[in-house]
Amino acid sequence: MNLREISKKFEAKLKKIKVLAFDLDGILTDAHVWWASEEVGFNRNFNIYDGYGMKLLMKAGLKVGVITGGNSVSVTKRVDQLGLTFCYVGNEDKRAAFLDLMKKYDVAADEILYMGDELFDLPLLRKAGFSATVPNTSDEVKEAVDYVTIRTSGRGCAREVIDLVRYAQGIVPPAEDF
Repeated sequence: MNLREISKKFEAKLKKIKVLAFDLDGILTDAHVWWASEEVGFNRNFNIYDGYGMKLLMKAGLKVGVITGGNSVSVTKRVDQLGLTFCYVGNEDKRAAFLDLMKKYDVAADEILYMGDELFDLPLLRKAGFSATVPNTSDEVKEAVDYVTIRTSGRGCAREVIDLVRYAQGIVPPAEDF
């Protein structure tokens, strides 16, 4: 998989992206949740590569965050730890969050990337300027998006999409010699 080559196929769409919104469960996690405790609620596994990629994009001036139907301490702790630009939680109807992003950051729908994996993500996937999902989702979702990742849920799939954006927009992280 050569993401530099793949990004060229979507370059016109990816160059417009100013805001990246990710679903959490099934995208930034492996879709596995377990009850941790009354204080913590449901817990999740996150992928470190996704988080670092999000930080790279934010350093480059892009707005990055999550829109998720879930809500627990693990969600808010991860979002806070990464310093994400925005976080919408606890509502499977994500349309209001998408519209709020457009207004808040003064962007058009074609300047927003959305990555989701569930049927209730379809309105955003269809509206976003660039949409992506994972291979382990339903056919309806795969048919609605611009790109289906090689990597699966919580296994660096978001980073794969982040790297497409980086390559299309020429975002190169600093790597200073010592």
